[in-house]
Amino acid sequence: MAEASESIDPAQIAARYTAVWGEPDAHLRRAAITELWASGGVEFVEGAQFRGHEELDARITHAHAEFVGSGKYTVAHADDATRHGDIVMFTVQLISTADGEIAWAARVFLLLDGNGRIREDCQLTVQPMPA
Repeated sequence: MAEASESIDPAQIAARYTAVWGEPDAHLRRAAITELWASGGVEFVEGAQFRGHEELDARITHAHAEFVGSGKYTVAHADDATRHGDIVMFTVQLISTADGEIAWAARVFLLLDGNGRIREDCQLTVQPMPA
């Protein structure tokens, strides 16, 4: 495994990652996806995978419309980003706009390439959405 540049700040990666999911402008969201993920980058979530910028863009656009664009939630990270070599880990959350409570949370594990872009993105739900 190629180790990402030592200058990469895990808190900055978590902030940029979280911002993508909350970005309302489709062009800015797509540009951020291209900057964050390697061209063959893949996300693994809930038994599905999304590979490459096109699939990631479709996935994130759909999630944005359903959760953030609907006005039901905001997306945030828990300020717990940590890094070991080319792995960055943090918690991402959907916060209810109705009551400010955490409605969903997942641990995110990112495997970065030598340029600090995401090669693999694994989301593991730790707090499911309420029924």
